[in-house]
Amino acid sequence: MELQLQNLRKQYGTKCAVDNVSVHLKPGVYGLLGANGAGKTTLMRMICGVLKPTSGNIRLDGKSMQELGERYYTHLGYMPQDFGFYPDFTAREFMLYMAAVKGLDKKHAKTRTEELLELVNLRDVADKKVKSYSGGMKQRLGIAQAELNDPDILILDEPTAFTPMCKPWQKHPLPCKIPI
Repeated sequence: MELQLQNLRKQYGTKCAVDNVSVHLKPGVYGLLGANGAGKTTLMRMICGVLKPTSGNIRLDGKSMQELGERYYTHLGYMPQDFGFYPDFTAREFMLYMAAVKGLDKKHAKTRTEELLELVNLRDVADKKVKSYSGGMKQRLGIAQAELNDPDILILDEPTAFTPMCKPWQKHPLPCKIPI
């Protein structure tokens, strides 16, 4: 499995946010380190299909995102810098909701939810509302949701926020530095 980014560019009027990025990604964990405004989030949003590139191609094993449709997303997990939790959901409700969004069947969703809540050390508080969680607990919940579909490629926005959690508990242990 290989994700190919070929000459990606994103332009907003006269401002170029991402300029001619080309890289090949194998299964693993990826993120970008750089200055504020460097285009890290824009690039990751293009990879995840949230933004359309101005030019360039994104291919998975030689096929475009459009050709693969929803199958493209089964290979990706994404943890944005600012995650939009539903504050009145419990962690368990949130995980089951995200599993449904990602297309997991109910039985697998329940099993995977329990596994991941245990792995990120949130099982004991899984029935508490997310709005009561600390920042670190919310980060761990965000990582758990990104791992729900057991992705080949996990993309972290602003990965330095996760360095305290570098643990070998997941399919792809979180690296402390993630250069692309």
